[in-house]
Amino acid sequence: MSVRPYRGDAITVTFDAARCIHAAECVRGLPQVFDTGRRPWITPDAAPADEVAEVVRRCPSGALRYVLADGTKETPPAETAVERLADGRIVLRGGLLIRVGDGPPTHETRATLCGCGRSGDEPYCDHGGPCGSPGSGAGAGA
Repeated sequence: MSVRPYRGDAITVTFDAARCIHAAECVRGLPQVFDTGRRPWITPDAAPADEVAEVVRRCPSGALRYVLADGTKETPPAETAVERLADGRIVLRGGLLIRVGDGPPTHETRATLCGCGRSGDEPYCDHGGPCGSPGSGAGAGA
């Protein structure tokens, strides 16, 4: 996994580039924190920690996560939600346990799974096939 932490005083945001599906919820939600034209592109201290956490929770793929300075992590929604988008991707939210191949299961709160079977990062969507390609409805509902 290519997870990179971006530390702030009150919150640390992590980003997993392999999981990002470029839904841009972060950039639209808090452009002063998430700016792809700047390095580092995530500056967690540019907004209050509760606002940063709220925007991170919008990330449909789970590429963005957070931990508050007191160690508090994101808690999953009480109900698990599954949505199949028009382009075939499957968006999950809830207390998820996802196993990749023979590896150990990982606890997730959000994930976007490939619906076409052509992802190089199965079971996650990586835009490698028709379900995540531009013009196929990518971003709909995400």
